[in-house]
Parts: sequence; C-alpha cells; structure tokens
Amino acid sequence: MTQRSSFSLDADELAEFHRNGYIGPFDLYPPDEMERNLRALRPKLLNTRTSVYAEDRAISGSTNLANYDRHLDVDFLAEHITRPEIVDRVASILGPDVLCWRSEFFPKYPGDEGTDWHQADNFSNVAGSKHPQIVWPEDAGFGGTITVWTAFTEATVDMGCLQFIPGSHRTMNYDESKSMTYDADAINRVDKNGIRRGFFGYDYRQLQKDPNWSPDEASAVSQVMRQGQFIIFWSTLMHASHPHSGKTDGMRLGYAGRYLPTSVRVYPYSDRLEEFGGSASLARFGNVLVSGQDSYEHNRFVSATRSGRPFEARQTGAGA
Repeated sequence: MTQRSSFSLDADELAEFHRNGYIGPFDLYPPDEMERNLRALRPKLLNTRTSVYAEDRAISGSTNLANYDRHLDVDFLAEHITRPEIVDRVASILGPDVLCWRSEFFPKYPGDEGTDWHQADNFSNVAGSKHPQIVWPEDAGFGGTITVWTAFTEATVDMGCLQFIPGSHRTMNYDESKSMTYDADAINRVDKNGIRRGFFGYDYRQLQKDPNWSPDEASAVSQVMRQGQFIIFWSTLMHASHPHSGKTDGMRLGYAGRYLPTSVRVYPYSDRLEEFGGSASLARFGNVLVSGQDSYEHNRFVSATRSGRPFEARQTGAGA
C-alpha cells in the first residue's frame, strides 16, 4: 500500500473543507523566497510569445488570454502547480487521479475596484460560445473546480484580499447560461452596497437566478494572506475581493491553479478558448496530470512545458 503523503488533509481538515467550502491558508514559500521568484518571473510574463495563446485576438477589452495557463511555458509556474504541498491536499479532496486544467493571474492595482461576488460551476458564463468549459460525469451530482489561489504578493484587506461566504458552495445562486453586458465605462465607478465592485467590465448580478436576491455579506470572511501562502476553495463557493484602497502603491497579485478529477471533461465542445471577448486556439493546450493516472482518455494532456521541462504526476495512493 502506498504510504499516505505528508501533505494530505486529515479527517478534521476534510470535514472543515466540506463544511465551509474552503481551507487555509497554508505556507508554501517564505516571503523573501517568493519575492525573489516574483522578480525573476516578471520579465517572463511580459514575453507572451511563448504562451500557448499568443494570438492577436487573445487580448480583449477586459482580459488577456495570453497570460492564461502560463504553467505550460514558464518553468517556475509548471513547478508551482505540481508542488506536493498543493497536489497532495487537492488529491485528498478529489481523489488520487487529478489534473490541472487552467491557471490564471489576478492582479489588483492601487485604486482598483473589488471583484463582484460570484460562483462558477461549468464556466460557460464567460465563454463566447456559451458551451460549458468543464463537464462532470452525469452521476457526479455537482460541478465546479478546486481553485488553489496563491498570494504572490501580500494580500491584505486594503490591498484587495479575497472574501468568502462559508458554506455557500452547496447552492448555485447564478445561472451561467445567462449573458452579461460588457461596459468599460462602469469599471471602478459602480458601488454595490457601498463598495466599488465589478467583474472585469461586467456586472455579475446579471446572472442571478433571483434578481431580488443579494449575498449575505454579513457572513463574509476576509482571507488575509502573507506573501507565499495559498488557500484552497471550491469555485462554487461565493467569493469576491475587496477593492485596493490605494493606501500602498504595491500591487496585489494572486495566481490561481484550477484542478479536477480526471473523470471530468475539459473543453469537450470547443476548439477555441473564448472569454470576455477574447479568443484563442486550443491547439497547443493540454491538461497536466498532477496526481495518479488518467484511465478515461477523454482529455488531452501534455507531458512537458513548451521548453521541454517534464511534468511528473504525484502518486499519493488510494487513501491519500
């Protein structure tokens, strides 16, 4: 029998995760090490020519798809999404066979608005084609993805840290088949319950199943994180972020890796990634097997980064 990995969640931690929809933060990098990594990373991020989505149409008015999935061409990020401190904990939630299908950067600059309260189940709400980006087996009974959000910089309330509503992952309050209207003029100008919030030029409230419903913000918990920590949560958890107050000139930068069991189909109806008005071919995309094995063979995988650095799956064992 494979020995239980040292970073798996124990029974009490799993109970906490299933109760609240999130757990953490956990330490990953000491702040000084993360700062060195970030300094080395910045010039590589500016060079999007090696990105798997390096196309003119990848840049839209609200996002830059060329900076999605940079773990496929930047070695530090490739190592990051496969770190045992992350993978073992995720595998203890999803089971031993796990893939990483996406990673994204979430910068927040001084003066930026907070992010709307939102949930994501199949990620069709932001897709131009309106096709689900992920499809769970019919007998799964639920959807969403596990997000591992790492603070590449300090994340305080004043700098725009995450907010969660514990336990809200069990009920979807939004209909992802609805459409949102892009309005560049609304960015940083709309107050919602006295807080400047938006969603990359969109208003996530347009997806509410009940237009008269509003999130229970009194139950919200602010996720203050030091540089180099990470937190794990279901994408179906009600989450948002504070505005960046501008009290410091430092940017808040988060990096999110998204994980699924290998039974879930990724981009089953699409040959292009289409989000927020941007579009890019999926021809060079591939999932990364981070734990166990793929016995379903319905997803595309890559075995190495574009520079040839191999991805190695963890073997955490059935009891991990």
